[in-house]
Order: sequence, then structure tokens, then C-alpha cells
Amino acid sequence: MPEALDTSAKKLPAGEPATVPVPVDAKAEKTRSLWSDAWHDLRRSPMFVISAVLIVLLLVMAAFPGLFTGASPRDADLSNHYLGAPNWSHFFQADWLGYDGQGRSIWARMVHGARASIIVSVGVTALVTILGTLVGVLAGYFGGWLDAILFRLTDVFSGIPFMLGAMVVLTTFAERTVWVVVLALAFLGWTTIARVARGSVITIKQADYVTAAKALGASTSRILFRHILPNAIAPVIVVATIALGGYIAAEATLSYLGIGLAEPTVSWGIDVSAGKDQLRNAPHVLMMPSVMVSITVLAFLMFGEAVRNALDPKMR
Repeated sequence: MPEALDTSAKKLPAGEPATVPVPVDAKAEKTRSLWSDAWHDLRRSPMFVISAVLIVLLLVMAAFPGLFTGASPRDADLSNHYLGAPNWSHFFQADWLGYDGQGRSIWARMVHGARASIIVSVGVTALVTILGTLVGVLAGYFGGWLDAILFRLTDVFSGIPFMLGAMVVLTTFAERTVWVVVLALAFLGWTTIARVARGSVITIKQADYVTAAKALGASTSRILFRHILPNAIAPVIVVATIALGGYIAAEATLSYLGIGLAEPTVSWGIDVSAGKDQLRNAPHVLMMPSVMVSITVLAFLMFGEAVRNALDPKMR
């Protein structure tokens, strides 16, 4: 007699299809990191896309002005004294925006003026980010007397009005080049990032993975650079990107007041200062560099806002 079949398994009801377990894709199970998740959101943000396109265009203009105009921003011809007005049919030609009081092409000066503003803003942002992060990380991680000293120093610099302090510092220099302005603004602008970095480090150093790294005997440098800094840098990046647009406005303001960049440097702030007396007779001389400053500041502020929305969990 044949051996009986095992009937311990449940029989499926008639007409019910058999279900086969489907293997779960390992990539679908994988949780995205903070940065990949932020990039996933940024790519779908219209604010980020628009601001990124404008910033890339400005960077290309600053790096390769010859792609936009063949005229020199310093060539002056008094026969063109305030000659012409915006002529849209001659777009991208040297004279399509007319000429300033010295007979220089307004369009050429707008294109070449982007370089000074971009260098100042990026240079100041890089310096204040490095200095502020260093001060904030050291004060937040070690605490004690080092924290007290560093943050009493931070309080002293925070008590100095930013624009007034920059004016005082810049007036001590006989020649105010781009790098002098960068150093003057960075000398006073690092305190906000230092406070943000300190608060972030104080929160992160209490995490379990930092405690575990200490228990395993990890060195201080390894804990700082492998565990704390990568997780504390996100709010610093947010503050830095938002502040970048403010440094462009600060440079233009100082140049307008005659305390920032000076001739022969080509700057939007210098052109705004030169055109303010001709607002009735030749308003385009004042308006065109002012529009460029506004667009550039707006682009960086939009970029910083989009980054903040992507990196800040509270904004989700």
C-alpha cells in the first residue's frame, strides 16, 4: 500500500489563487541619508531650480564675460556721454543699454561687474563658514573654560554693528581691493555661524553613537571629523547659503557709499553710486546695475531658502 501523503499543510479553498512571496528589493528597503533625501526634494523644488539656473548664469558671466560682450568696461569715449537708452533690438551688443557719463558701455560694466560681487560674496561666505564652524565646534564639544573664552569673544564681535564696523575697518586701508573687502566683511561676519555650529554640536555630542565611539576608545579628532561634524554641518550650510546674498548687498552698499570697492575695479555698487545723480536725465544708468544687484541677491536668497526647506526636518 503506497505511503500516505502529508496532509498537515492547509488546503487552499477552491478557486483561491496561491500566493507566492515576492522578494523585497533591497534598494527599496534602503533608507535614504539626510543628503540624498535633501537632494531628492531639491530636484523637485521650482524655487531651487530657478535660483540654481540664475546662479549658474551669474557664475558663467563672472568667469567668462567675453561670452556676453566684447566691449571693455573701462573704454571711455566722451562723445558717448549718456548717449542712448535701452534698445532691445540690439540685445547683447555693447550699446544696447546705452552709455554712462564717461561714455562707457553700461552692458559691458554690468557683465564685468558680476565678477567682483561673486568673488566678494563667495570669499566672505567661505571664510566665515570656516572660522565660525571652527569656533563653534571647539566651544560646543570641549565646553568649560574654552567655551567661555570663545563665546565671550563671539559676544564682543556680535556687539559691533556689521555695516558700521565694516566701514570703520575699510576706511583704514588706502587701497580697497576685492580681497580687502572680503577680509573686512569676514572679520565681522562669522559670529552667527559660530553660534549655530555650537548649538548643533552640543546637541549631537549627546547622541548614543558619539557615546559609543568614546567608549570604544576613538580619538577626539576621529569623533569630531567622522561623527560630529558631518551631522552638525547641515544647519551651518543653511545659514551660509542664506547669508551669501546678504554679502552681495553689503558689498554693493559699501561701494555705493564710496567705502567699499573703488575704481578701477568694476562693481555694480560703484555704478549705482555714479548714476544716482542722473535719475531724471538718464534713469537707466542707475536702474540697470540696481536690477543686477537685486536679481543676484534674490537668486541666492531663494537658493538658501530651498536648501533650508530640504535640510530642516521641521520645514517638511
